[in-house]
Amino acid sequence: MDVKKYKVLLCDDDTILVMVLKNYLELNDYDVTLERDGRLGLAAFQREKFDICLLDVMMPNMDGFTLAEEIRDIDPEVPLFFLSAKTMKEDIIQGYKLGADDYITKPFDSEVLLLKIKAILKRNEELNRESENLEFDLGMYHFNPKLRELGHNGKMQTLSPKENELLKMLAEHKNDLLPRERALKKIWGSDTYFNGRSMDVYIAKLRKYLKDDENIEIVNIHGNGFRLVAP
Repeated sequence: MDVKKYKVLLCDDDTILVMVLKNYLELNDYDVTLERDGRLGLAAFQREKFDICLLDVMMPNMDGFTLAEEIRDIDPEVPLFFLSAKTMKEDIIQGYKLGADDYITKPFDSEVLLLKIKAILKRNEELNRESENLEFDLGMYHFNPKLRELGHNGKMQTLSPKENELLKMLAEHKNDLLPRERALKKIWGSDTYFNGRSMDVYIAKLRKYLKDDENIEIVNIHGNGFRLVAP
């Protein structure tokens, strides 16, 4: 039985440190993508799905804080560590405000970092298992994302993967704003004009599926996103 190899995005321009860290992580069965520049790191994240991101703060072309903001727009949940020589309290606070799971100052012990990575990945796997089993009651409808089924009164609609993911995001934000950009980046991979038009088509489909309950509405919050209004 193959053991899952977690995918790590490592962005750091410290030549010696990153090669040592990359080799150490690979020896411990992690699949590491190394980029030495913030823009290349963002391109890699847009291209592939990673289980965790390790970001230096000071990098060419795009600093780690800016890169973290971009990553968080695409995937608000991916674990993110800063690895930085910047030890000022203000920098550490900024890192955590950007949604970092940890801020590790250089020099650091690779073994301690590995234990921290293992702990956060284990926690996230447990949370994901709970999320996968989550079902939603939306007015008269029952929605099971795992089976991609939306049903009421004995009738069952099987959703396409994109319909399912979009309704799941709306249900998770029920009666609250689902930012348009977040949904586009997570489901379509980018927030281009054409992907936006595609998402509008899927929203129209979901409205049609939910039309039998007059208490449910998918509201367009102009310029910001959508809100699933449901009892």
